[in-house]
Amino acid sequence: MVILDKKVAGLSEKALERFVLKARRAARLRGRVNVLVTSSTAMRSLNLRFRKKSKPTDVLSFPSESSSHNGGPRAGLAGEIAISADIARQNAARLGHPAALEIKVLALHGILHLAGMDHERDNGEMARMEARLRSVLRLPTSLTERGRSDEDNVKARRPGRSHKRTA
Repeated sequence: MVILDKKVAGLSEKALERFVLKARRAARLRGRVNVLVTSSTAMRSLNLRFRKKSKPTDVLSFPSESSSHNGGPRAGLAGEIAISADIARQNAARLGHPAALEIKVLALHGILHLAGMDHERDNGEMARMEARLRSVLRLPTSLTERGRSDEDNVKARRPGRSHKRTA
């Protein structure tokens, strides 16, 4: 089920449902995935409630306690994903693609989290999978790739730090 609590130009509930089904299958995630596209205000509330962080975020994933990451036959609900339409619009404008496409990037990222992946702890496994699926699903740069680029840019801008490349 998809709920567009906050509308995004060029995106319908049906179109996002079709994409989520394709992405879920590509990620080999069994079970339904519910998606809520909402405001940054709502995302801030969810982030505070579930992660104790009082700031909006682009995407949150909530795995179902009964979900089966190994693809068991009884995987009814894999989980739920909440996406900020506001942050998606900002990212899309910055990156030069439609907000509807950015929502799909965020949905794929959430689906991979529902599949048990964690880019903060997996030595790049999720980033590699996201890059592969992004190509298969014809999506722009993945969130994990952006995160690495953003981290590199922040480190490069810090006073007193330099990056030396070795061959």
